[in-house]
Amino acid sequence: MNEIIRNTQSSVTHTSLDPQDWSEFRALAHRMLDETIDGIANIRARPVWQPIPDGVRAAFKADVPREASDLADVYRDFSEHVAPYATGNVHAGFMGWVHGGGTAVGVVAEMLAAGLNANLGGRDHMPIEVERQVVDWMRRLFAFPESASGIFVTGTSMANLMAVLVARTSALGTLARQYGIGNDGALLTAYTSQAAHGCVSRAMDIAGLGTDALRKVGVDADHRMDVAALRAQIAIDRDVGFKPFLVVASAGTVDIGAVDDLKAIAELCREEGIWFHVDGAFGALAIFSPELAPLLGGIELADSIALDFHKWGQVPYDAGFLLVRDSEQHRQAFAQPAAYLRREARGLAAGAVWPCDLGPDLSRGFRALKTWFTLKTFGTNRLGAVIARSCALAKYLETRVLAEPRLELLAPVNLNIVCFRYRAADEVNREIVADIQESGIAAPSSTTLDGRFAIRAAIVNHRTEESDIDALVAAVLEFGGRRSGGVIEVEAPPLAAQ
Repeated sequence: MNEIIRNTQSSVTHTSLDPQDWSEFRALAHRMLDETIDGIANIRARPVWQPIPDGVRAAFKADVPREASDLADVYRDFSEHVAPYATGNVHAGFMGWVHGGGTAVGVVAEMLAAGLNANLGGRDHMPIEVERQVVDWMRRLFAFPESASGIFVTGTSMANLMAVLVARTSALGTLARQYGIGNDGALLTAYTSQAAHGCVSRAMDIAGLGTDALRKVGVDADHRMDVAALRAQIAIDRDVGFKPFLVVASAGTVDIGAVDDLKAIAELCREEGIWFHVDGAFGALAIFSPELAPLLGGIELADSIALDFHKWGQVPYDAGFLLVRDSEQHRQAFAQPAAYLRREARGLAAGAVWPCDLGPDLSRGFRALKTWFTLKTFGTNRLGAVIARSCALAKYLETRVLAEPRLELLAPVNLNIVCFRYRAADEVNREIVADIQESGIAAPSSTTLDGRFAIRAAIVNHRTEESDIDALVAAVLEFGGRRSGGVIEVEAPPLAAQ
């Protein structure tokens, strides 16, 4: 028997995936970290974005790696073929979508989280206490009761879906989780504005309620949900036998950053006995800024709030979050007893409510650590100043647009998003956006407002300055001139042509 054990041990001695030479690994790891930090520190020396060469894309069609490779060679592939062709949201000139710029602090926090390799599905360990502390901070900031609960998720799309599921369980009872939504579920109707993010409709689809059950209410001149129209639609639906159960308001709409009248919607939901959810993907974090927080008046009355720390919070992707006023209703929507999830009085399996009771995931990464590091390192005051600054830069861009006869402002500037266009046909503006992106000077995006193509600048990155706004405006004018028959003289960043 001992001989069998000895032979078995010798056959598995070298299966560990740890480095054989820790000193060599440590040196390379330090180099990786140093070059990552250098990339952030010197980000302005690079184009915001550049197209992926055909040869680089083709290299990623290689077969499954059967044999081991040297880590240095793998890192070289990353450095040469991945890093130069990323989205570009680390760059100050990235204004395309509402992507945060991340921070060096977040980079090292993510590294520390990876080192712990903690599973935050449950059990009794400090990483879960870190997440609970962030939940408590958010509860306090949004003036939610002590009974509130929260959980980190991938992003607001998932958080909005989970809010729909909590509201559905609240409306139908927990038996709906066992037997399905049934006849009562088929009558449920939800409401949001025409300006809401598409993930709300998708959430209704995934929740089994169907997109037709989502009523898209009209908006006013400021792109905010028309509360009178909302009230009228709810009354119509009740009269014909439907069961209104959810209203999703927006704190920062995807196209222009409008904030719905949260207080009025909250009061209406309270009168009607309807779950009030706020999609605050980026706008909810205006709560960090004393200057902007009043715009969120009424958010403290919500039944649930979805938000992303990886947007205005500058936490590296991904770090979405759902906050629910009533923790018991939250738990009832997801908790599921299982022998392997049994809670004990002591030991590693101790504890009452585990994170897996509050969402669909049993395996969960330590997203809370990079958020915890960010909040503790910078504080909400400094983060709030960054948020306010991005809104001030949006106002600066607005003044530049209004002062330039060749440009046209297409929507009110509510927070940090500016929608405008070069005074030319839609196709010209579409080409301008692609021209600017490919130049590496900036990275705006686009949308359609009232049937017209718009250049959309979402100013989120904490590194963005007035000079970056000026560069965007200059590029729009120059590329617009070229597309309209003029001559282009835009100077691209050093690496843009490579």
